[in-house]
Amino acid sequence: MSDVEQPEDERNPAGETPEEPVEAANEAPEPVAEGEQPADEAAEQPAAQEQPQAEAGDEEELLEEEIEETPRVKPEIPGADLVPDIVLEGESREDEEDEDGEPTASGDQEPDDELEAQPIADAAISLASGARYTATGKRKTAVARVILKPGTGQYTINGKPLDEFFPRATLQRNIRQPLEAVGFEERMDVIAKMHGGGVSAQAGALRHGISRALLQADPNLRGELKKRGFLTRDPRVKERKKAGLKKARKRPQFSKR
Repeated sequence: MSDVEQPEDERNPAGETPEEPVEAANEAPEPVAEGEQPADEAAEQPAAQEQPQAEAGDEEELLEEEIEETPRVKPEIPGADLVPDIVLEGESREDEEDEDGEPTASGDQEPDDELEAQPIADAAISLASGARYTATGKRKTAVARVILKPGTGQYTINGKPLDEFFPRATLQRNIRQPLEAVGFEERMDVIAKMHGGGVSAQAGALRHGISRALLQADPNLRGELKKRGFLTRDPRVKERKKAGLKKARKRPQFSKR
């Protein structure tokens, strides 16, 4: 039984070694010069570099898909999340634009005070020797009957000069405003008859009367005088007393006992 015959193909004669396959011998690495990379490694490197770039692009797309716009949360205090837009006095807003879309500074616009200080250039008032322009001005219970005539800029109120009848400089400046706006403050005299009201009310009535007299001299001045507020009568008056009250709104003192 021990002498079992084996196939001739599987027998190895004594002293003979199996032959190595020819392919293994052909796969031996070839010598490579210094500083050069094998052809297989050089071909694999660009492919390896392209793979991370493709992966980075996929990650960015995923991040864009994951990022969603979160809805605005309403703050507990209304307007707490808003940024105030404050322009200090004397500074100009640089982001303002005019009609043509060009930025303009707010300092280029003339304020109301400077507008009132500039005289009206197109005033055409006849200064003939016999010219007289009359009007009536009112303020509270004060009434002023005014006459304008060519002169040197003198004011006569109830036979007294302006400085004597109105000692306060503020009232004098308000009375002179209409003639200064027209540019005839030194070419016309003012004669007025006053009655009723107090000192402040009489000054307002006189300015109103002078403005209306200038309108009689030149009707084209209406726009400029109205823009400066000279033709508008001040409607403010003292509020009437009510029954059961001390004055218009003052109540009697409350006494608990």
